[in-house]
Amino acid sequence: MDQPLVSVICLCYNHAPFVVEALESVFHQTYLNLQIIIVDDASTDNSVAVIERMLGTQSSPNLQFLSLPQNIGNCKAFNQGLQHATGAYVVDFATDDVMLPTRIEQQVKLFLQLDNSYGVVFTDAFYIDPQSQVFRQHYAYLFSKKLLTHVPQGDVYRDVLSTYFVSSPSMLVRKNVLDELGGYDETLAYEDFDFWVRSARRYKYAFINEALTKVRRKHQSLSSGWYVPGDPQLHSTYLVCRKAQKLNRDEGDNEALLKRVRYELRQSVFSQNYEEAERFYLLLKELATPRGTDLILGRLIQWKPPLARLRQLYHHLRY
Repeated sequence: MDQPLVSVICLCYNHAPFVVEALESVFHQTYLNLQIIIVDDASTDNSVAVIERMLGTQSSPNLQFLSLPQNIGNCKAFNQGLQHATGAYVVDFATDDVMLPTRIEQQVKLFLQLDNSYGVVFTDAFYIDPQSQVFRQHYAYLFSKKLLTHVPQGDVYRDVLSTYFVSSPSMLVRKNVLDELGGYDETLAYEDFDFWVRSARRYKYAFINEALTKVRRKHQSLSSGWYVPGDPQLHSTYLVCRKAQKLNRDEGDNEALLKRVRYELRQSVFSQNYEEAERFYLLLKELATPRGTDLILGRLIQWKPPLARLRQLYHHLRY
């Protein structure tokens, strides 16, 4: 098998308890042609010291460490690493996650069988707790909760617009895709939804039906930390929906976006993010004539009742 260079951008922020396990999983990949770029985003724990001790045992010329002087957030920190990446493919790797040994080998092998219309190869994933114990498998969970019936592949633009299904830590991406997009949008609070929408508009996605990454989660609930009042990620989601509105080409695309907007509108109302709810409601009215449930949500936006606890209870029982 040809071995094109793969750049692994390892992002660290206060991952001192996990960074050794994470980086060792990169160093021990069966795929050998790696460029490893470690970016510490001004950690306030002893992550830098732990990383420097590890690097003292490594002699690879394809290993770089960027210790940022100020915390700039995930999107900007990734882009800092991307500036140094020279590989044909790129992994965005958080240093509290763990790669299984054959992950990159399997993903590159599939990429080499695909034509250039494919920009992303993603896989199944395990979820692990702070003690590295597996408590869930990504797609088995989504299927069990009837949140997904199959894993989309190929042209997934409408799928990523309407439905969460890609485990972003599992992705291997052609570098030219990231170059064309200008990396991550640094104005956003998080990166994956925006990346999925913009990349899937231009490129196809391929799937490997095997869990090849362990994703660290502090909480086992899928909804933990989502949609808290004042959540800045929610405004980023709204901005990405606005981007998608401009990228859409036909009514099918608009229907997919409408499904997402209705979901985000419900979550905004029931988490008491009423400012964002009003934005989503206005976008909904641009896409379609509001139906009965939409009108009820519109009234709730005006009344602003305290619904956050009710939503938390629902999500605890549902997820």
